[in-house]
Amino acid sequence: VQLQASGGGLVQAGASLRLSCAASGRTISDYNMGWWRQSPGKDREFVAAITTDGASTYYGDSVKGRFTIPRDNARNTVYLQMNSLKPEDTAVYYCARKPGSGNYYNRFQYDYWGMGTQVTVSS
Repeated sequence: VQLQASGGGLVQAGASLRLSCAASGRTISDYNMGWWRQSPGKDREFVAAITTDGASTYYGDSVKGRFTIPRDNARNTVYLQMNSLKPEDTAVYYCARKPGSGNYYNRFQYDYWGMGTQVTVSS
């Protein structure tokens, strides 16, 4: 499977962005999916995850209440809706596939990763 993240860009604080993660080569409907981010000099940080059927979602503390992670299995796509963006949200955002249940907050539970898309939030 190949995952392609898109939708990043440069925005001002308080703005919104929607990232997309399109999968090719295999359907993602059988997999939990997640978004992670990484800024220079920092470890990769968990942002959000969603179960196969969309019934459950998980969020990192820093984005709770501002970000959501909807998915459209018919389009083989997962999204990250980001509202009320802050400068500290600046990072490269990656989508990833997570087979099976378990710890959604552990990056080593994810087996395929997209190339990432840059999000820059100016103050």
